[in-house]
Amino acid sequence: MSNEDKIIAQQISDCLGGAENVDSFTHCMTRLRVTPVDRTLVNAGAIKQIDGVFGIVEEETIQIILGPGKVNKVAEEFGRVVKESGQNMLKDRTAVKKSELKEKNSTPFKLFLRKISSIFIPLIPALVASGLITGISRAVIQAGWLDAESQFAILLTTIGGGLFAYLGILVGLNAAKEFGGSPALGALAGILVINPGVESITLFGEALLPGRGGLIGILFAAIFIAYVEKWVRKVVPQSLDIILTPTIALLVTGIVTYIIFMPIGGFISDVITGGLLAVLDVGGIVAGFVLGATFLPLVVTGLHQGLTPIHLELINSIGDDPLLPILAMGGAGQVGAAFAIYMKTKKVRLKRAIGGALPSGMLGIGEPLIFGVTLPLGRPFLTACLGAGVGGAFQAYFNIATVAVGVSGLPLAFIVLPHQIVLYLVGLVIAYIAGFIFTYLFGFKDEMAAEFD
Repeated sequence: MSNEDKIIAQQISDCLGGAENVDSFTHCMTRLRVTPVDRTLVNAGAIKQIDGVFGIVEEETIQIILGPGKVNKVAEEFGRVVKESGQNMLKDRTAVKKSELKEKNSTPFKLFLRKISSIFIPLIPALVASGLITGISRAVIQAGWLDAESQFAILLTTIGGGLFAYLGILVGLNAAKEFGGSPALGALAGILVINPGVESITLFGEALLPGRGGLIGILFAAIFIAYVEKWVRKVVPQSLDIILTPTIALLVTGIVTYIIFMPIGGFISDVITGGLLAVLDVGGIVAGFVLGATFLPLVVTGLHQGLTPIHLELINSIGDDPLLPILAMGGAGQVGAAFAIYMKTKKVRLKRAIGGALPSGMLGIGEPLIFGVTLPLGRPFLTACLGAGVGGAFQAYFNIATVAVGVSGLPLAFIVLPHQIVLYLVGLVIAYIAGFIFTYLFGFKDEMAAEFD
């Protein structure tokens, strides 16, 4: 680890009120997520001023934007700082205060969205890796560079496609864990839905279809088994808990899943898929513009993570995802806006912030640019959204779709349908240009960047 990472970690700790004010922490691809003991001790403004920090989001956790790669290193050093303090446990004197703050900031809807996000966020690295391998292998096979029947092609297909064949198990595991159940029972709930043996079951005169209900049905089943497990555990004798609780929970969940959750999940999946396709078919470029232009605000609120099961359900239902390329234009419009700001500004600190965040933005990680550049400046965030809308309209017009889920930006080209790769890249460049023009002409003046002096 570099000395710079240690300095950033220590500065973050100090601004959080000291290591003793850290109750827990974790990190995702771009953010260090800290749960403080006492939020009143957190100096959010000072955190934003730390060199290497692109921005901060204050929700139930304090989310510090550090960017991909950097966040892993700083998080490791931050862990050392907290561990060395020996005081990261919740203090009795602040326990009541923390409980009140959590209750104040946690509406049922926000809590539900956070739980759904927490189910899928840990899966993002696996989805990205599997998606890229799947996309690249399909592209080289279709280009004729690799024989589809060759052992190497089969090897690549097997490596890339394994996750998507058994994704329901991981989703079920994470869902049960998030809702207070045993992860292993959640994994079993996922198996209930994807088990090939389901096709031998006939209910109400109709044979069941393995996978029917998709991830929505699996979420229902995994959450249900978590609640059944907790309820059964309350009523069975402790000496029989290890035997009766999982057995009853699995049996009840299995019956309910096949009778209720799979049909309902399938219906909801059909409605979502059919609705989105109808919007794109009827709305065309207008729908593409609106969807592309409104994605960045979703990223700011964190609601974009809730779209992951929708992307996966589209792939499961129709074989590809026409929504992801449109939404990917959100980051592209922002890249164009950042280039425009870089060209116009004379402020060294702002140029340095853009230079550090642009590579990540072009590779599909837009949060450093959002929270470090465009959002603090205000108007450039809006012009970036307009640029994204233009790119989204282009993607919608040509019906660009992906074969998997992954990060946006340039890497998304690897998972776009092979014959559409060039069109996707053209749309990406159009979004860059539109974001640049809107921002250069209407979105930025140097006096707007006073905080970067």
